[in-house]
Amino acid sequence: MRIPMRVDYGVRALVELAQCDSGLPLQTAEIAKRQGIPEAYLDQVLTTLHKAGLILSRRGPQGGHTLAMDPADIDLGQVMSTLERRSPILDCLVEPDGCQLSDTCAQREVWSFFEEAVRELLSDTTIASMARRQRELTASKAVHQIQL
Repeated sequence: MRIPMRVDYGVRALVELAQCDSGLPLQTAEIAKRQGIPEAYLDQVLTTLHKAGLILSRRGPQGGHTLAMDPADIDLGQVMSTLERRSPILDCLVEPDGCQLSDTCAQREVWSFFEEAVRELLSDTTIASMARRQRELTASKAVHQIQL
């Protein structure tokens, strides 16, 4: 399974917004610079997130982006489905009648369990938990650098 760049950038932007302690909107250019994301591409991703109701966006000098809801209420499954249409690993997971072996296929069963596990992991992982872990990793790296 490969995570599309669009989803990666979207998650990074949402985590960045969740970590913003000031409560002030962050501009696209600021998020792009901090995350190493091309600004024009990030703008497209943020537009999609805005249309889906995950972020609030305001244009102008005092504008920028904020989360539209508590980051604990945004899960990676929502982000993934908003930014990328997922297709099943195997067509027979959606259309079992398309394959004469579907009813007795061990491979189909394994991939079905895999898909379910991924869906569950994505729905259990929130932007809040990602932001919290990001802070922990950043703090740990800073302590390690001081010790050197």
